[in-house]
Amino acid sequence: MKQCLFSLFILFFIIPIGTAQTQSIKIVDASTGESIPYANIVVNAKDNLVSNAEGYFSLSENNTSDSTPIVVTYIGYAPVQTTLGATKNAENTIKLQSGIVELDEVHVTNVRPNIDSIMAGVKRNLKVHYKGNGLAFKDQLFVRTGSGFSPKKMDIEITKSTGYSKQQLKETNAELKTFTNKQIQHPPYGFNDMLCNYYTALVEKDGKKVFLPKLEVIKATNLKNGDQPLGLDDIDEMGKKVFMKHLDKNKFYRIKSGWFGSRDTISLKKGFSVGTGPKKPVETPLTKSKSDLMNFLFRNNFMQNEKFEFLTELDDYNYTYEGRVYKSDDDYVYVVSFSPDRRSAKYTGKLYISVDDYAVVRCDYTLAEGKKLSGFNMKFLLGVKSAENVSKGTIMYKKNSEGSGYYLHYASMETGQYIYINRPLRFIELSEAEGEVAFDFTVEGNMSTKTEYLNMSRVQTTDAAVEQQKEPEFTVTQLKRYDPSIWKDYSVMEPLNAMKQLKSEE
Repeated sequence: MKQCLFSLFILFFIIPIGTAQTQSIKIVDASTGESIPYANIVVNAKDNLVSNAEGYFSLSENNTSDSTPIVVTYIGYAPVQTTLGATKNAENTIKLQSGIVELDEVHVTNVRPNIDSIMAGVKRNLKVHYKGNGLAFKDQLFVRTGSGFSPKKMDIEITKSTGYSKQQLKETNAELKTFTNKQIQHPPYGFNDMLCNYYTALVEKDGKKVFLPKLEVIKATNLKNGDQPLGLDDIDEMGKKVFMKHLDKNKFYRIKSGWFGSRDTISLKKGFSVGTGPKKPVETPLTKSKSDLMNFLFRNNFMQNEKFEFLTELDDYNYTYEGRVYKSDDDYVYVVSFSPDRRSAKYTGKLYISVDDYAVVRCDYTLAEGKKLSGFNMKFLLGVKSAENVSKGTIMYKKNSEGSGYYLHYASMETGQYIYINRPLRFIELSEAEGEVAFDFTVEGNMSTKTEYLNMSRVQTTDAAVEQQKEPEFTVTQLKRYDPSIWKDYSVMEPLNAMKQLKSEE
């Protein structure tokens, strides 16, 4: 065979990538030396950042002066005001002191707050804090999504192909085996980064207020370790490419008992519409990015998403009051842990609740042991099984400086799904000859996705400005390896080591 039916996997190259173009700083606990993830950082009184899961954040080339002011806050720690020069002298480390409480500014009492009253206040105020205040805003966002597929088993075998000899089928199946083995040994992973301006307003339309979002992408990049599938859509495309190589582009076929449908007619002829259903609109980088962003914001809104049942279904959970700690700006929060009390409850975690107005300013959550969100098991009847068994994250909200309510400042959302597919697939030629191509397709493994969202600045604008804002199409920059210089003009999220070490095909 002149060409392999698939692109082969590229190995992970553990090559350190320098960050000479940006200043990388680590935040640690002054007593233990442990890194502090998701700390709030304000640079030059305007750039709002968050330390990554390893405690690091980075500054852009626009913030390289030793006099650059840096303010770091974290719930339960005293705030730190410093400069870049002082941080350099401290070996690019900022130390936070824990457990600092200014007792003279706090009403001290031996009466323990009532946990039922606290949670009732949270539930009562959800619509007040997270519904939106009707003002128009321009938000500068940075979004990073990492996704991967770790196959435990992946077998593709062509069992029949009209016109192919036994030797040709043997050679082709050997190539497929080589590919699938390498995929299991070196699972694919990739990252998408996007820096954008997101405009929102409530505008008048036909006598009603309508939500109007606009997206302006400043820069977007993609990095993955080779040309491999990372999710169900990618696996679907990969399967199509395999199958199509054995079909005649001048003929029509009917799919029998297939992954892509049972009655579709397909052809490789240019312009031929696959399938009998309605034609989907063409998806562009802009439409996909906008749809993904809006979906992410919905999924991380305490009021809108049913996932946050631990804020509304109060009888289903146990809540434990852990104390009151300092937040910032003379503001204090209640710390409340939660866990399932009834079988229907799914999550465990911790809430940080404003003492003043019962707003949840931070939430750490994960599926409780043995829980899963959804599942489908028809393994023996249809050869399909799936289970959404990973759901965890950290969410942080900030109070709007204009108007009422809170807005999403940072969110980390990680999801995972187990899949098993074992289906035979036959393509029957629609002609007198009735040729046939048949496959056995088995995939078992785990898919994972982690998305991080950071709102770096929010400024009020006008409805008219949002309506006039253009939404230009953009091109995604394909990276061979992580390149810190591509973000040198912006203060964006510092990547984890896994991303720095990832390398694509040269």
